[in-house]
Amino acid sequence: MRRKGDLPQKICAQCGRPFAWRKKWERVWEEVRYCSDRCRTEAKRAARKS
Repeated sequence: MRRKGDLPQKICAQCGRPFAWRKKWERVWEEVRYCSDRCRTEAKRAARKS
């Protein structure tokens, strides 16, 4: 068992806040760029707007 503080972290590409590894991201951790669905949809909306 790992402590929450020992888990790997990344910085969200949209909001810039750090987020920690989650079990559901176990297989795709290298591909994860956003901390939440909200950040992912906002990034797509901003890219489409530009």
